[in-house]
Amino acid sequence: MKNYGFVTDDGGQTYKTVVIGTQTWMAENLNYNASGSKCYNNNEANCKIYGRLYDWATAMNIDAKYLYEKWNDDVKHKGICPTGWHIPSNADWNVLMKFVNPICSGNSNCAGAGTKLKATNGWNSYSSIPKGTDEFGFSALPGGYSLKGSFNYVGYRGYWWSASEYFSNLVDSRCMYDIVEVAEYCGSRKEDYLQSVRCLKDD
Repeated sequence: MKNYGFVTDDGGQTYKTVVIGTQTWMAENLNYNASGSKCYNNNEANCKIYGRLYDWATAMNIDAKYLYEKWNDDVKHKGICPTGWHIPSNADWNVLMKFVNPICSGNSNCAGAGTKLKATNGWNSYSSIPKGTDEFGFSALPGGYSLKGSFNYVGYRGYWWSASEYFSNLVDSRCMYDIVEVAEYCGSRKEDYLQSVRCLKDD
């Protein structure tokens, strides 16, 4: 049985939340209208479905200089999340992956996790890969991304920021695709990409 709740962001929008193991996650992509964030194809209708896309500094609510410099502080960083919530670190994502599939560990691509975390609707596919089962209520949706002003892969791929960097210009992101069942550990360039955000409740 899924344990759902609700949380309201700093702009007054309310989101469904879900308890997965020891963690409480937003069950929707963040749609907080932070300065510099965008709707896919600059179309407000896409924000209502997939949430907004953010560059890393905007998501973290820190100076834009950290798109090019090391921030190095990923412990329960609130960013643009609601009070009492934070941008998940890479370690936070790993906890989720391991709960979804106990054989997953560290920064590996987690087999089967994508299928179990994807929403049952909202994903397109040209392949025979099974659709999302949303087994845990995470309801991952493919908001695509923006790269230097262009928009790509809405309906087919989802990309979510973490608070963790592994180089001055790269962040540990999580990615899910329509054509594979894994939830991937992937690196995203801070200065180039706008991606989705899921917030995690503080312990």
